[in-house]
Amino acid sequence: MFPTKTDKARDELQGGQRTLSQRERALLLMADGRRSLTDFSPLFTNRGEAEQAIQALVQRGYLEDPAAAAAAQAAAQAAAAAQPAPLPAAEPIRVATSTDTFDGKRSLATTRMFLFDICERMFVRRDPKFALQMRDALREARDREAMLTIAALMLTEIEKSAGAERAESLRERIDKLLPPAEVVH
Repeated sequence: MFPTKTDKARDELQGGQRTLSQRERALLLMADGRRSLTDFSPLFTNRGEAEQAIQALVQRGYLEDPAAAAAAQAAAQAAAAAQPAPLPAAEPIRVATSTDTFDGKRSLATTRMFLFDICERMFVRRDPKFALQMRDALREARDREAMLTIAALMLTEIEKSAGAERAESLRERIDKLLPPAEVVH
């Protein structure tokens, strides 16, 4: 499942509304139709907890599964036409085309410095208040979850101002800088 935000989720993420927890808001920020349960799991202690949180947000109307929605629509159209529903097309294989060949040491410190750099380059002139909030949050970030939350917030703003392609290239770089998630047994 590759969940996407609903209008209700976008309303929640606007300034002034805070009905969800920080972790739930981080999930909403990251839900872009390209990330799966595996991508959300680092925000939680285990995969099952991540799956429960996503399902709860789907049930409450904040997230939707585009594949399920498309399948439901196709089934409704097929029932109306009394014809069998067409099979959904296979997802295209996405090949990473990044020319970034970073081989450095993965660490929270490296990730934090990269996020500070993004903040300075992308937000200081355009949105000084947001830049200040992000710098303060980065100073307080002590773990992978906090870094992912801050990165998701920044990438959402970058996607709005510079486009999805720019945000995706920065997301790939951040993924290369963050240390791997610890597996909890």
